[in-house]
Amino acid sequence: MTPTALRHAGIVGAGSIGVAFAIVFARAGWRVRLFDPDMQRRAAAPAEIALRLDDLARFALIDESPAQIAARVQIVDTLEAAVIDADLVQECAPEQVELKRELFAQLDKYSPPQAILASASSFLAASEFVDQSLPGHARCIVAHPGNPPYLVPVVEIVPAPFTSAAATTRAIALYGEAGLMPVRVKKEVTGFIFNRLQGAVLREAYCLVRDGVASVDDIDTVMREGLAPRWSVIGPFETVDLNTRGGIASHARKMGPSYERMGAERGQHDPWTPELVAQVEAARRAALPLERWDARVSWRDRQLMQLARHRKSATHTDD
Repeated sequence: MTPTALRHAGIVGAGSIGVAFAIVFARAGWRVRLFDPDMQRRAAAPAEIALRLDDLARFALIDESPAQIAARVQIVDTLEAAVIDADLVQECAPEQVELKRELFAQLDKYSPPQAILASASSFLAASEFVDQSLPGHARCIVAHPGNPPYLVPVVEIVPAPFTSAAATTRAIALYGEAGLMPVRVKKEVTGFIFNRLQGAVLREAYCLVRDGVASVDDIDTVMREGLAPRWSVIGPFETVDLNTRGGIASHARKMGPSYERMGAERGQHDPWTPELVAQVEAARRAALPLERWDARVSWRDRQLMQLARHRKSATHTDD
């Protein structure tokens, strides 16, 4: 996706996420400056970018040659050089509060006043590492990507209570221009949406292994061959909405008590109250009136058929 104006991204941190973000922005036509304090990481980044771009080209997932896209990425030797003219600064440093606090003080000092300062933090909220005495604190935000973002396009936009509405809106627009799918997280919670959902699955998976219910391989099989195909087409709410005639309200009446008992086994008491079910049902019915339920079920099945066909053909293709 080509932005309407030439954009500049400054990326701080040339690990796997920083390299991946460089590909995202360069693929969208942005000019990218990438910095890492580790000289070895700076030296390694160009080859890593080239390798990933070659793979994307092999699967026809880029519209230009790898060389054209890679040419938009410049490795720089200082943080100041990375951010000096950036529209968006993407911090990709380790998950350490003090490190991020120091970095954001520098980012605020050296970047243009209109630049969005975003952290790729997976768990830490911006209010944990951005000092409100920082002159530009209102433009600081978390932008947590899926990994790798050039293949998993969702990016969670998590403003702090002190982040301005204008900065949040601008961040959402910029990431959208870069070809990602921004999701606004309404409040700061540890792990945001992505890792809280992933964490819920992982906690139960570990418990099932611990309790001798299933092997690691069998749990992966249930996810890979059972839940994952549906979730790759539709999310968990739409999945259960389409699984039960009458939609999600019917599903909650029939299955809710069993899910509540399973939660109680783990010491978690989070029943689906009538008010909560009504809220979710209202959202689903706004998206899909019940008179269109049968048609949507057929659509889901056709999507799964396409996926099954792809997976079947992929088994006959070498890596």
